[in-house]
Amino acid sequence: MVEEVRAEMVANVWKVVVGVGDPVAAGDALVILDSMKMEIPVISEDGGTVARIAVQEGDVVQDGDLIALVEQVTAG
Repeated sequence: MVEEVRAEMVANVWKVVVGVGDPVAAGDALVILDSMKMEIPVISEDGGTVARIAVQEGDVVQDGDLIALVEQVTAG
């Protein structure tokens, strides 16, 4: 299963914290957005491996834009 991580507001991509192939745990920051001089971390809901980063530092994202895909770890 793949988790789609999407923007929840219009913001600038300030910093990309992870790269493709990086392992992440639930609650880990993937990207940090900047909106009105506030830093907003975009976090992974579930643990897994980063499959895609769809943004670059300096990009402007709109509400609902894809930020990253996280391939979830399956038990078994």
